[in-house]
Amino acid sequence: MLVAVLIATFMTSVEVTIVTTAMPTIIASLHGLAWQSWIMAAYLLTTAITTPIYGKLADTYGRKRLFLWGVAVFTGGSLLSGLAPTIGWLIAARAVQGVGAGAVMPLTFTLIADFFPYEKRAQAMALNNSAWGLSALLGPLLGGFLVDHLSWHWVFFVNVPLGVIVFGLTAFGYHEAKLVSEKQPLDVKGIAWLSISLISLLLAAQSLSRNPWWALSLVIVFGLSLWGFIKVEQQAPAALIPPTLFTSKTFIVQIVTACLLSGVLIGYQVYFPIWLQGLDHVNATVAGFSVSFSSIMWLVAGFLVSWTLKHLVPKRLTKTVVLIQAIFYAGPVIFGAHFPVWGFYVVAAVNGFGMGLVISQNTILAQHLAPEALVGTATAMFTLGRSLGQTVMTAIYGAVMNVVLQLRHGNVPMRELDAVVAGHSGSPQAAGILLGALQTVFVVVVILLAIVWVVNALDPNREVID
Repeated sequence: MLVAVLIATFMTSVEVTIVTTAMPTIIASLHGLAWQSWIMAAYLLTTAITTPIYGKLADTYGRKRLFLWGVAVFTGGSLLSGLAPTIGWLIAARAVQGVGAGAVMPLTFTLIADFFPYEKRAQAMALNNSAWGLSALLGPLLGGFLVDHLSWHWVFFVNVPLGVIVFGLTAFGYHEAKLVSEKQPLDVKGIAWLSISLISLLLAAQSLSRNPWWALSLVIVFGLSLWGFIKVEQQAPAALIPPTLFTSKTFIVQIVTACLLSGVLIGYQVYFPIWLQGLDHVNATVAGFSVSFSSIMWLVAGFLVSWTLKHLVPKRLTKTVVLIQAIFYAGPVIFGAHFPVWGFYVVAAVNGFGMGLVISQNTILAQHLAPEALVGTATAMFTLGRSLGQTVMTAIYGAVMNVVLQLRHGNVPMRELDAVVAGHSGSPQAAGILLGALQTVFVVVVILLAIVWVVNALDPNREVID
């Protein structure tokens, strides 16, 4: 079952990097430039909506049937994506993939919590991080190879045999203990309110740079529907997300920290390559290695989490890590165009190492601090927080960069700025405008790290958690 979990982790995480690599070819083949953002958005949207629902169902009806369902739906969605003749078909198939991923991603962590006691969980999580890191390293290479030598369809077909293997290993190798909890009615009102709030939030994030007023309206809808969800959950006999889960402030800190740090993560994954290609004129492969350095250091750090959990107070470790990360991020903000290429590799390595320590710690503690009957729900909340952090901050970074470019471009045509971003030659003025926009994005990243520091300073726990 550990092998099944590792393959499932690789399968769902490689999906992001491999599709991103093939995106230009997919768009050109299906003539879908106007809808290209929905290829990723459809997947993220259905994943976010279904994740908390699956968490509750896994606690009520057991892990095995939900995991098998998720693997089957994800595999089927991959097959349909590979067969897509139009952009509309592909977007719909990606939505199906997301429905499956919403079960698979949180349940891999939940299964590790079920199979391994707390003192050994960090080692198993490190192996799981290795599968994730391997996908980050191989995804771009595999995507490029499949597109160049076969076709973009194989970017999705490659998941089908992996899904079949995971389904077989789980069906025949997972002998689940009988649940003693009573079957509870499905919280339909809670699901409806939560779905409305998540849909409005993610659509607002998608609309932020193009139509800020529409995005603001959706944010208001999000706030109202979230308030409605909270009121319903306080009265529901079998709440989708029980309020008792949030009685521990330390648990809340783990969720918020992982959410915000996931937003930091997407910042350097997207904008380091843009800086290196646009301002330092390195090729895409060399620029992409900056992200690979982060993945490698994440793997290394994952094997140290078992020690840190036994010897360090969680809040102190997190505060130290984010302070160091912020100091390193100050490099490109302060030195600008004079910041060396090798400096980005150092910043990425430091960030990857810190993320490997803190986010792995967050995962284990979120499960450990939750009541045993709610481990699946707690894990789903953690996974949802990470997904929302990445999705929302991607939109915010993009909006910040677009606003700065619009305010500062003056007489410089936007097409020249586009050319500079792509690594083509442009005027010094255009390069300076791009530099200012990227520095502003990294200022937002530093602010995000400062918020993480404050959140952990408010954590009442001052001891090593056993």
